[in-house]
Amino acid sequence: MAPAAIIKPDADRELRELREYLGDEYDEAKLRRYEQTVVEEFREVGDEQSFYRTSQGYLYDLTAFAASGTKHPYLERLTEVVPPPARVLDYGCGIGSDGLLLLEAGYRVEFADFDNPSVAYLRWRLERRGFDAPIHDLDRGEVPEGFDAAYSFDVIEHVEDPGAFLGELERRAGLVAVNLLEEEEDDLPIHHVLPIADLRRRAARGRVVHYGRYHDRRSDLVVYRPPPAGALDRLRSRVAILRGQLG
Repeated sequence: MAPAAIIKPDADRELRELREYLGDEYDEAKLRRYEQTVVEEFREVGDEQSFYRTSQGYLYDLTAFAASGTKHPYLERLTEVVPPPARVLDYGCGIGSDGLLLLEAGYRVEFADFDNPSVAYLRWRLERRGFDAPIHDLDRGEVPEGFDAAYSFDVIEHVEDPGAFLGELERRAGLVAVNLLEEEEDDLPIHHVLPIADLRRRAARGRVVHYGRYHDRRSDLVVYRPPPAGALDRLRSRVAILRGQLG
């Protein structure tokens, strides 16, 4: 097996790029209170789908989240299973921080999301870092298939139909990596409660190659190869999930 790629998060660069991109419009207070920034803007917009397509405040939220390193262990597990130069899809990419790290590690990355301010910022970041990577518009249904892996970290809790969301990932790649967040009292209003047990069972119908619980066991990371799978693969999947639950 090829060695895992080395992923190098850089919190300072995340913050520096946002300041440079926004210029005089940059507001440090919005970054410090990024969650409240999102809540206030969401209330003003009043519609979830419109919010995702128009939000400027989300730039601060996604930047703060990327700078926190929360998703670093997910990326490490992904690179252990799929080495570069694999072709991977960052589905629901937002500002693209995960995919940018994978590009720098030698992966062939493509991005997919709604055409919105976050994606406009991603285009700027790609050009600034010297990358030419496709960005597919979900509203146009133009996302291709045939990827080695499709991943989506801290995205599925934002969708109304998580089963259909997984179906989109499964249709496009031979391997799916997704994390499932447990509900908390202080969750943002744009977070939906996930049927985590059902989603784990869905993954187990294929072949689970990694299952683990992260961040005080609030986040379940599942990396799996979608069906069809034989009885032996299904047994391996159940064992992987059981080990992850007990670990």
